[in-house]
Amino acid sequence: MSDAPGPLQQKALAFFRWLGLPGIALFGAALCDLLIIVPAALDDVGSRGDDLVVLPGVIGMVACALWARRRPAVAAVAGAAVLVLSSALIRFSPYLPYSTLLRNVTLSETVAGFELVMLAVRRLRPGVAFATSASLVIGCLIAVVGRRPTALTASGVLTSLVAGVAVLVVAVAVGVQTKEGKRKPSKIGLTGELLREHWPIAGALSLVGFLDVSWTMTSENQRGVPLLLFSLAAAAMAMLSHRQPVRAAIILAGVMLASAVLAPLLDVRSTMLIGGGVPVTQVLAGVLVVVNLVRFEPKRTAWSLIGVLSVVVALAAGLNGSVTGRGERHLFQPNVMRSLFVFALLLLGIAVALGLYLRSRDSERKQVVKAAVTDAQTSERMALARELHDVVAHHVTGIVVQAQAAKLMGEKDPLVAVEAMGRIEHAGTEALVAMRRLVRSMRGDASAAGGDVTEQATTDLAADLRKLVDEANHGVPTELDLDLPSPVPHEVARSALRLVQESLTNIGKHAADATEAVVLAHLSGEELHLWVRDDGRARTPGEDRRPAGGSGGYGLIGMRERVELLHGRLDAGPAPNGGWRVEAWLPLA
Repeated sequence: MSDAPGPLQQKALAFFRWLGLPGIALFGAALCDLLIIVPAALDDVGSRGDDLVVLPGVIGMVACALWARRRPAVAAVAGAAVLVLSSALIRFSPYLPYSTLLRNVTLSETVAGFELVMLAVRRLRPGVAFATSASLVIGCLIAVVGRRPTALTASGVLTSLVAGVAVLVVAVAVGVQTKEGKRKPSKIGLTGELLREHWPIAGALSLVGFLDVSWTMTSENQRGVPLLLFSLAAAAMAMLSHRQPVRAAIILAGVMLASAVLAPLLDVRSTMLIGGGVPVTQVLAGVLVVVNLVRFEPKRTAWSLIGVLSVVVALAAGLNGSVTGRGERHLFQPNVMRSLFVFALLLLGIAVALGLYLRSRDSERKQVVKAAVTDAQTSERMALARELHDVVAHHVTGIVVQAQAAKLMGEKDPLVAVEAMGRIEHAGTEALVAMRRLVRSMRGDASAAGGDVTEQATTDLAADLRKLVDEANHGVPTELDLDLPSPVPHEVARSALRLVQESLTNIGKHAADATEAVVLAHLSGEELHLWVRDDGRARTPGEDRRPAGGSGGYGLIGMRERVELLHGRLDAGPAPNGGWRVEAWLPLA
């Protein structure tokens, strides 16, 4: 049964890859705004629909942030204009804007402004980036001051100023760090790898993080701002748990314990502390860490750490889980504690079940990959077995011919027989060396599978390579550069021909938009150096190209198996200037 996604799933994956983590965070912020604005527009406070006046600004800023991927300068200026026009619309309406990080500015407008500045710094010249970012700052100041000037206080303006400067500095720093032309894709850190590999998890954590931010920035919960730092640390541990589950679980337990002890000291209201007195970001982080503990760690280690996390959650529930909406505390109410216990048990059961399911899938996948690798190795060894027959047959034929000549001429001229014996000895020694080298690879039985070109290989490697390049059907113009010794041992020549054949086949299958390929075969000391490169790109956006033979994607394994049997070296990966390269060194002696 194939696990390949269907057309609809492929389109959805392509859309989410196009969005990336910034796009997911942007839509998460917009969703949080809708969850706040729409219920407020339908309640009995004020006129119905008054709160919807903020939606044009939200939609406009989200659209500008997405547009900035193609036209960052124009999109940034348009975003500043959207902020000004939205502020004018709100100013002359009865709507009372709610606040998040910035006073009177919605969460999605803040996130969109962050992304507009980041993209401007990343992709534009410094002067243009400064001008467009300045226009956004001015538009943001107009929104903070002009949307509801009567509701402003000195402390509110100061808080918005500090938060705005912090957001601006972070956006500029991220833009500079990721500026086009300065990054080396082959040298990304652990954070970059985690975000690239687990961007859906990062998006989910960003979404619930926005909920924490929106609840914290309400007037009665602003003293809970320090808890946001603990939530951020918890989210980081949830991402780290994919690589280091034990360390992440231990640190998360400490973070949640500190948060649980600090919350009553800050007198945080229950609207921020859900799920047993724990912020929602920490709840999701705990679930993800439990999933990865069950998935990757031994049972004893996983359940020990799950027990520690459960004790911490129980302590948080005892300290904070019974805070009422009016800030009153009634510790250890039976009905409250019972509900919290059921809720925590349900989440724990879901996390453990998901971890067990993923652990089972991982085990099945390992077995499938192991079987496929074994099949690829066996197939390559069987191809080597056929080559062994050809090599030995070649040498034995020469021995037979030399023996017949010695027999015919030995009676007339004994020196001819002696010389023939030397040649026979040399041919026999070569046959034994080739046979011993290749026979070591013969283990088990499998169906034969080899390349058509190597089946028709001659004793002239240079001629065979030229013929391979001339007759190859990969459809990419190929340059051939040869500097070969003469003669090349038969087993080395056949392996070199097979490596080049496999590499050129991979170019035709996997290198989209390739305009040139280069094949180099040179003598390097006592080794034959092979180098095959193309200038194409991967066919599927967002995925690394893996050179592979056949549909199963295990051609590289067969190539490596062949090289290792000859005690050589193989290196394959992205080329520094784009495309893919395959490089091998085969000992001649």
